[in-house]
Amino acid sequence: MSRPQNPHRSFFPFGNPFRMKSPKSSNLSPQLLGILNAFEATLAERMRKLMPKSNDEILSISWMVLAMESLCETHNAIKTLITDLDLPVSDWDEKWVDLYLDISVKLLDICIAFSSELSRLNQGHLLLKCALHNLDSASSKQFVRACSSLDGWRQHINSSNPRIEKCGSILDTLLGSLDLPKVKNSAKGKVLMQAMYGVKVETVFVSSVFSAAFSGSAKKLLDLPVADTYSWAQSFRSLQNLVNEEIRVTFSSGRFTALKELEAVDSCVKKLHPAIQGGTDTVETESLLKTVEDFGSATEKLSQGLDLLAKGVDAFFQVVLTGRDALLSNLRSGGIVNDRMPGGNINSSFSP
Repeated sequence: MSRPQNPHRSFFPFGNPFRMKSPKSSNLSPQLLGILNAFEATLAERMRKLMPKSNDEILSISWMVLAMESLCETHNAIKTLITDLDLPVSDWDEKWVDLYLDISVKLLDICIAFSSELSRLNQGHLLLKCALHNLDSASSKQFVRACSSLDGWRQHINSSNPRIEKCGSILDTLLGSLDLPKVKNSAKGKVLMQAMYGVKVETVFVSSVFSAAFSGSAKKLLDLPVADTYSWAQSFRSLQNLVNEEIRVTFSSGRFTALKELEAVDSCVKKLHPAIQGGTDTVETESLLKTVEDFGSATEKLSQGLDLLAKGVDAFFQVVLTGRDALLSNLRSGGIVNDRMPGGNINSSFSP
């Protein structure tokens, strides 16, 4: 993971070019207003659930799993809202369709990047297991082999992932999609666009946090301004301020990762390495056994967490993909557009 530190990154360094104001809802019928209010109330509740109870929870893998689950729920909720609105895809404005398709393909690319990083981190687990195997013996020769495995892990874990490096440019592109398209003569369209804005804000926020965590740098963190006119604005700002500030503090302190479970393993490695370096037989057995035990526990916790998070990212990928496929299918059946992207899976790539 790279370790460059960067100044606080403003969402818009030269001011906000977009006027992210909530569409006026005074002209909505009670039924449409009820649908929108219910959606936004649930969105606010999801954001409150993501509020860490302590700073130690921020960027723990368990928190990241919850964040992915929240995104899946939010993206599924927008599908339900569209059904409740009874707004056929054939009635969608062309710019809405283009916006949705453009955002979805970028989200798929981001999922692929996150999946590749989780796979890379899991590959390092093999080196940790090898080190643990050699630490089972008190042999000086085995200590040398364990030391070699730990060195290999450090080198592997500090390498960069080109896919993650590209996430910054993808996120920058997604920023422009936060602007609300103008909706004329369609109350249902106004509800859809306002709800979609909430979906996009949560998605960009979580993606930027993951990108910062995986890149080992706070430069990819985004600070999204949300108008008070949104009922979920305060919940979102509280979440964003707490999480982003803690990540920036973490990297400013010189730590190479903000991932709590990965940091725990690294801490154990730093204790083990000097204790067994050179295959010395003079280490304190009781102290070494305790360090090895902690190392084994931290390694297993990291591995299990990475597996759960990988499943979460894959689930989000599938939610986005099925939503995109459903839209394209509806558009084709109406003779409006041709499918511009074949179906795929988490291991495929949609970007050159």
